[in-house]
Amino acid sequence: MRFRHPDGSTVHLAYCTNVHPAETLDGVLAQLRDHCEPVRKRLGRDRLGIGLWLAKDAARALVTDPAALRGLRTELDRRGLEAVTLNGFPYEGFGAEQVKYRVYRPDWAEPERLSHTHALARVLAQLLPDDVTEGSISTLPLAWRTAYDDQRAATARTALTTLAERLDALHELTGRSIRIGLEPEPGCVVETTADAIAPLTAIGHDRIGICVDTCHLATSFEDPDTALDALAAARVPVVKSQLSAALHAEHPHLPEVREALATFDEPRFLHQTRTSTSAGLRGTDDLDEALAGHALPDASPWRAHFHVPLHTAPAAPLTSTLPILRAALARLVGGPHPLTRHLEVETYTWQSLPPELRPRARAQLIDGIAAELALARDLLTDLGLKELP
Repeated sequence: MRFRHPDGSTVHLAYCTNVHPAETLDGVLAQLRDHCEPVRKRLGRDRLGIGLWLAKDAARALVTDPAALRGLRTELDRRGLEAVTLNGFPYEGFGAEQVKYRVYRPDWAEPERLSHTHALARVLAQLLPDDVTEGSISTLPLAWRTAYDDQRAATARTALTTLAERLDALHELTGRSIRIGLEPEPGCVVETTADAIAPLTAIGHDRIGICVDTCHLATSFEDPDTALDALAAARVPVVKSQLSAALHAEHPHLPEVREALATFDEPRFLHQTRTSTSAGLRGTDDLDEALAGHALPDASPWRAHFHVPLHTAPAAPLTSTLPILRAALARLVGGPHPLTRHLEVETYTWQSLPPELRPRARAQLIDGIAAELALARDLLTDLGLKELP
């Protein structure tokens, strides 16, 4: 979906396909047929943006086989789909029964991460629509925080500098500008937008910036205005933003609130949980740890890294951080010029919701994704952007 900003530039809105567990190119093609095109039709649009997730094997197939890459581009066009952004965070196994800490490997101190991300950039340069010259890729925020020392930090910095040089070369070769955004996430080396400033300014290249995920922003109790002001002051580019909402519990000390939170404790993904105290941010790596005993102070609200559907808040006594998303979006695209032109709805947890909230058939998932995109569309038009055909 495309929108005209009042300054005349085009803002792209997509939904991220990491909700669909495909590891191979055949699986990706099936996604386009079974989910992406039906979502487009459900919205009544001639064109739909998708933020493709290409796992290791799918990316390798595309970058080593020009015919396969041309075939994917043809299939996108045929089904009324377009890709200007990729989700390069998960490397493989994102649809496994248990992902947890595995999603953070390989990290930026391991050569596979550089190789994979470069492959994604080469693929995206060929997938961009003919009238689009800029693409974006979100990626791991350096590494999970444990076992990350000065030597690994230096290796990661070198890898990202090398990637920036390769992206410069790709631009010269294709005329397509691909940028990479580190995506701050609780528990990682770069947990907050503030954590991103030092490593990104050390690299000092405008092709390497930040991806602002509004669920992660809210989970870490970051104020959108403060965060985005600091990024602007440091001249860190916002490469893309993922529009997502976290789980919010206003009164975590109450038994009924903990009981409600426990229904979101599931085995597939990490749900880092945070609370803001007078002594600073406190947290656990997962929701079950927060719920066990007194691991996390409960005098103030809790927020958990659980991407809940945008268009429908969890039942009381819980809610979502949609107001944080709204505030961030107002700053990102509501000003005289957009701070980023790539927006991506990223609710990958549909099948991890409490059983009574999960879609029970493909049509229900399609309806849910379409409803999220419709909400995002309305937020953008309320900010003065005009939806384009």
